[in-house]
Amino acid sequence: MMRHSEGHHERRNRRMPTLIRLWALFAIAGAILAIGVPFSAGADTGKRMASVIIVGGGWDLPPYEFIDKDGKPAGYNVELTKAVAEVMGLKVEFRMGNWPEMRDKLQTGEIDLLQGMFYTDDRAKSVDFSNPHNNVNHAIFARRGMPSLQSLDGLRGKEVIVARGSLMHDFLARQGIVGKLILTDTPADALRLLASGEHDYAGVGLLGGIYLTRELKLTNIVPVVRSVVSYKYCFAVKKGNTELLADLNEGLAILKKTGQYQAIHEKWLGIQESPRITWKEIAKYVVIAVIPLHLVLLGIMLWSRSLKRLVAQRTESLTTALHELQINQKQLVQADKMAALGTLVSGVAHEINNPNGLILLSIPTLVKAHKDTASILEEYYRDHGDFTVAGLPYSRMKAEIPRILAEMQDGAQRIKRIVYDLKDFARRDDAAGKELIDFNTTVQTAVRLADPSIRKATNSFSADYGEGLPKVWGNAQRIEQVIINLILNACQALPDTGRGIRLSTAYRRATTAVVLTLRDEGVGISPEYMSRLTDPFFTTKRESGGTGLGLSVSAKIVRDHDGTLTFDSLPGEGTTVTLSFPVAQEEQTT
Repeated sequence: MMRHSEGHHERRNRRMPTLIRLWALFAIAGAILAIGVPFSAGADTGKRMASVIIVGGGWDLPPYEFIDKDGKPAGYNVELTKAVAEVMGLKVEFRMGNWPEMRDKLQTGEIDLLQGMFYTDDRAKSVDFSNPHNNVNHAIFARRGMPSLQSLDGLRGKEVIVARGSLMHDFLARQGIVGKLILTDTPADALRLLASGEHDYAGVGLLGGIYLTRELKLTNIVPVVRSVVSYKYCFAVKKGNTELLADLNEGLAILKKTGQYQAIHEKWLGIQESPRITWKEIAKYVVIAVIPLHLVLLGIMLWSRSLKRLVAQRTESLTTALHELQINQKQLVQADKMAALGTLVSGVAHEINNPNGLILLSIPTLVKAHKDTASILEEYYRDHGDFTVAGLPYSRMKAEIPRILAEMQDGAQRIKRIVYDLKDFARRDDAAGKELIDFNTTVQTAVRLADPSIRKATNSFSADYGEGLPKVWGNAQRIEQVIINLILNACQALPDTGRGIRLSTAYRRATTAVVLTLRDEGVGISPEYMSRLTDPFFTTKRESGGTGLGLSVSAKIVRDHDGTLTFDSLPGEGTTVTLSFPVAQEEQTT
């Protein structure tokens, strides 16, 4: 009986742990059901959190991946990987080293994932790629002063530095156009070697190269071919690791939907890209250029009115003087006015030219920046749909931005021409730059330059060039400027293309002068305006952009050449302009 009792207790004691375990499992299952968490989900999370995914990356590939000053992994790839791991419940550990070695370790299984690898068909045979998380342009860099490259054919026979195992290494090796490839461990080493004066060019990623030249202060290095080749940038896993690949693609999709991907991209890569022009910047440059010009013109107008009042006061005090004395007095006052106005205009023109020169210098850079980013924006538009630029839909702005830049360029060029005319008005003329010129040749050149305006204004233009004209002593370019101004005025006077313009040249032996006669069938000039045609800033075309400088500058050029400029016109009957220059003395004696 004792033995039976002991055996019974022994068997019961053995069953007790089993019962306890069963009770514990039921309790855990009940708790899971009570809080409403599916058991399968918990098991999946546990599986993910149980193992650590080893992530490989390059230690010196900024701004994508690198070791920071604290010895920690940093960069666009690192932050993106951490964000994907967080939303997918993955544990990751980073291993940073030489990139070609990391690529080999993916194949041997020492790491599970490469966080940044360019997709190519050859590489896709040995690894599986995620959906792309970026597109990267690769470029050719050179030292300042090196000859510019129009295409990759310019690399023939040259020494090009590339990082060993990089995409540029593979690409240029396949092209077979480079004289010799110089291999380094990292892109940074490639750019340092180039900056030191060694070899001819370096091939690296565009944004990475720009980042390194700034960080390493390689101020003698610039990109000379900005888009050699563009490849998709992806996560890469060992062939067949479909579970990890699915997690990466799902995590990327979540980050793009939440906006976290865009924030990471802007943080690391946005500052390297060319800045987009904003309406605020446009307004700033317009204010800088236009407001000072308006203030200057207003000051000139006030100054002119003040001088006119002074002339009136002096004229009233000389009413008893002889008529000849009155005429001389007016001429003296006018000369004084022009001298003061010329001094003022010369200084003002210089002050306007400085900021306008900055605008003219910056606009081509903005145009290039827009062209460089247009393909990226268009691809983003195709992949993600419409988005806003400066508060307006991109689908509208992609056509508006080039037009705005072109209008800014035209406006700045117009300011430059006006400033040039102001400076020309104030400039004292001398014999410098004058020579014996063929008057007919000069007139024909001016007609060719004005041909687009002539074709637009009239269907009936004729030119009759006199034969055997003697030569004139003068500056051909300045005389061309006068003739172009007269032709443009004639074109603007025509109400429709059915009206014509006739031009002729001749030699008048009686006055020993060559003469240009220009007749238009336009609207004519009112008698009250005839005496003011060559006054500075006087124009009847203010609303269509006239400045009132064309004829005043032309009159000054004609006077500097001892010539004459006369106008004959009646309203509705057209205008005839006669321009004459004295024949050179050498021509008179022959």
